[in-house]
Amino acid sequence: MPAVVESYPAHVPPEYRRKCTREDCRVLAAAGLLDLERYELIDGELVSKMGKSRLHSNVLRLLAKWLVAVFGEDFVGKEVSVRLDSLNELEPDAVVLNKPALSIQADNPTPADIRLLVEVAVPTREYDLGPKAARYAAAAIPEYWVLDIDQSRIVVHRAPTPTGYQSIAAYAANEPLSPLAAPHAVLHLTSLLP
Repeated sequence: MPAVVESYPAHVPPEYRRKCTREDCRVLAAAGLLDLERYELIDGELVSKMGKSRLHSNVLRLLAKWLVAVFGEDFVGKEVSVRLDSLNELEPDAVVLNKPALSIQADNPTPADIRLLVEVAVPTREYDLGPKAARYAAAAIPEYWVLDIDQSRIVVHRAPTPTGYQSIAAYAANEPLSPLAAPHAVLHLTSLLP
């Protein structure tokens, strides 16, 4: 009679995995083995970026127009990779810099260059509110917004700590919201919905 054998987990154990660094990714891309436009680096692992829907693109376009009106074209970027550390390089949908984009020559912006990051969470709400928010807080990004279109709200993260944001508040679509870096400017989510 055969003996009963226990089953083992189907995932690859962590000790068999090799984490990638930003430099590893650059070398692979230079060799033509990796398309960096398709991935984000989070905790040393390559995570496939989600495709953008027409709704996502339209909301991002309107958001970018508002951010440029508030902060100026030289300080706003769309889909710019942000270098958090050697194992994390994420690409938020919109970035507000604290200096002109053209003054950042050598590499992608770092947390010290950032005033505000924004994600348009059409299909990516859990990822944007979970892993991305945690990494941005740990990197001391002062303010992070998630435009949660499905729930008709903007989730605002402020007061970063190494373990997360101390202040997380949801603004309904018709509630006014002002960025910390521009308290005079007011945004309503309804103004971004086509």
